[in-house]
Amino acid sequence: MLEIISFFENITSFQRSVILIGGITFFWSIEYIAPLFNFKYKKVKHAIPNLFFTLTTIIVNFSLAFLLLNSADWVIANNFGILNLVEIPIILNVLLGVFLLDLIGAYLPHYVQHKVKFLWKIHLVHHSDHNVDTTTANRHHPFESVIRFVFTLIGVIVLGTSIGIVFLYQSISLILSQFNHANIKLNPKIDKIISYIIVSPDMHKIHHHYVMPFTDSNYGNIFSFWDRLFGTFMKLDPSKIIYGIDTFFNKKDNESIKSLLYRPFEKPRSTLK
Repeated sequence: MLEIISFFENITSFQRSVILIGGITFFWSIEYIAPLFNFKYKKVKHAIPNLFFTLTTIIVNFSLAFLLLNSADWVIANNFGILNLVEIPIILNVLLGVFLLDLIGAYLPHYVQHKVKFLWKIHLVHHSDHNVDTTTANRHHPFESVIRFVFTLIGVIVLGTSIGIVFLYQSISLILSQFNHANIKLNPKIDKIISYIIVSPDMHKIHHHYVMPFTDSNYGNIFSFWDRLFGTFMKLDPSKIIYGIDTFFNKKDNESIKSLLYRPFEKPRSTLK
């Protein structure tokens, strides 16, 4: 376990980019072999705005990474944070660190963005994709990237996690997000089994259904425990899912980078076209 943490402490920006590109390539390939939905779309054209926002997400996170690094170094040097209150085995420290960072850095900001009006309008960029696939995973407005970063930073300080645990969490979070957004069809029994521990594709796709109450459910990113614990877990036959959001349902608007960047400042149109 110490070797794993040491590896993630020394992981470079290039290596993290390889994980990102490798994940997209891997799941994109599987989408061709076993798709959940046979979308009538040009896959590369659809990916362009999603990859643009993936790039902005990378820029935001890399620009602010020094704050994570300095904060993680400070909490360790000063023995600060919940995980440093008592001495526990390293493997338990790592597991709790990843587990609780998923709560504070992923589930919590996701939930808050659905409940606060202006934050919801920012989050709409992610929800407005009508053809959810693995490239949708990082389709986040730059403002949302900052919001999620702030919550992760709070998690690092409150928990007292090392930078190795932070990078381990971020790497798992990246791959799991690509996995549960991927347009892939798993055996329903297998999907159900893994959904008891991690967020499966069928579980997360429900969150992208265009109407309530399904839109406000299944907020988890890595672990499915949080939705079950906090009562936000829902089920729906995947074949009945219609992607998008009812207040901005015009597909053309949701493929324009310019329109999506301006989305937080637009008035909802509530039209289904």
